[in-house]
Amino acid sequence: MYILLALIAAVAIGVGVHFALPHRERRGVALAPSIAGAAAAVAYGLCTWTGLGEANIWTWVISLVAAAVVGVAGTAAITRSRAARDEATARRLGLV
Repeated sequence: MYILLALIAAVAIGVGVHFALPHRERRGVALAPSIAGAAAAVAYGLCTWTGLGEANIWTWVISLVAAAVVGVAGTAAITRSRAARDEATARRLGLV
């Protein structure tokens, strides 16, 4: 049940990442929260499988830091890729 709280916090971090990073018009509003939520779920699962309890503070810290770091890195990478692809398509179609 605690994993649900960690995932809600991770999705909230993802919403913050969405609004903190530039070029919001190039990505969907659910991209950053889903990346952050997935990263937190994997981190939380790995922490519990390695023996850290769900009440252990390190499980929470690792999960939420992973959500923030992977959320920022993943969202930035996808946004850069999208911008490059859009620019290449515009050049190919002669719009630029």
